[in-house]
Amino acid sequence: MAGAKATVSISKDLCKGCRLCVEVCPPKVLKMSEEFNAIGYQYPLLSPGCTGCEMCAVICPELVFEVYRERKAKSGAAV
Repeated sequence: MAGAKATVSISKDLCKGCRLCVEVCPPKVLKMSEEFNAIGYQYPLLSPGCTGCEMCAVICPELVFEVYRERKAKSGAAV
């Protein structure tokens, strides 16, 4: 998936600060915030470089992540 364009939506107020997403992220683009969400937990922040692998969404017990990847047409052009 290298070079894939991805957008990740993070619902910070659902996060309970387990940090599993940070540990599992292959490109290491997630880190925990220094601030706290509405329920008192630090939440993940996304830096540039996400590949859209969805590991954060798969491992998150609170369903904090939604991952959107850009599809590519068979000719290689993005759609």
